[in-house]
Amino acid sequence: MSHAHRNARYEDRGSHKALGLALGLCAILAAVAPAQAKVLAKVNGVEITDEDMKLAAEDIGPGIPRQLDAKARDAYLLDFLIDEQLVVQKAQAEKLSETPDFAKRLAYLRDKALMETLLGKVAKDAITDAAIKQTYDEAAKNQKPDTEYHAHHILVPTEDEAKAAQKRIKSGEDFGKVAGELSKDPGSKGGDLGWFTKDRMVPEFGEAVSKMEPGQISDPVKSQFGWHVIKLDEKRAKTFPPLDQVRDQVSRYVVQKAQSEMVAKLREGAKIERTEPPADAAKPADAAKDAKAAKPEEKKK
Repeated sequence: MSHAHRNARYEDRGSHKALGLALGLCAILAAVAPAQAKVLAKVNGVEITDEDMKLAAEDIGPGIPRQLDAKARDAYLLDFLIDEQLVVQKAQAEKLSETPDFAKRLAYLRDKALMETLLGKVAKDAITDAAIKQTYDEAAKNQKPDTEYHAHHILVPTEDEAKAAQKRIKSGEDFGKVAGELSKDPGSKGGDLGWFTKDRMVPEFGEAVSKMEPGQISDPVKSQFGWHVIKLDEKRAKTFPPLDQVRDQVSRYVVQKAQSEMVAKLREGAKIERTEPPADAAKPADAAKDAKAAKPEEKKK
């Protein structure tokens, strides 16, 4: 074999080896590289992608009418992004991005985005099966024994009307039928109040129900809403709902607790100086807590 032929074989073998390495590298890069965003529309040459749709869904998704199906929601989001891009392009043409007002707004939105990103990370780290289970178990353990009642009622403006309704029922008429005809409570179909605890009702109503036995019809009961005739259907010991039914509520609590604790810790280690604070100033966390505490419990009539 000639020297030149041997060299050619070595070069050919080297070329195949280099090609194999290149193909292997391409395969690795394809495996780790993110998928290219899918272009859904173009507005004067500017692309709108599925990644833009995801961000828009996070931003305005909760405000989209719930009755829309998935396809209609996507169309709504895409129309929003198209309109947004048209307005953006006009704003750019008018050089609004160069104004001091825009710079301030952009700085504020940047800070807000950073805050939301960190809070999102805290939320993701906090929601573990162990944390959810622990929080649920603690809540179940701390629940005080209570009684739940299932009742119907008829609400009318006067005592005489309540007595007339009571008489019809005791004469054998169906309670739901009489309630449907007479009751002024639009929130209870046929007078059905479902299951509730005593403290969920206005005091006079709750007190009356707690003294009744299943199947009993009450005398007229006066409350701030008018006069009630009550029928107690059932009562039972209140049980804590299974985790599967309340997982979403428990998860939200776990997240809010983790985020609040992080903010509180940051406050402890920070130097915060207020200049002329209002007399009734409250910390954001305290304000949210006060607002929740001030929200009245739902009172069924």
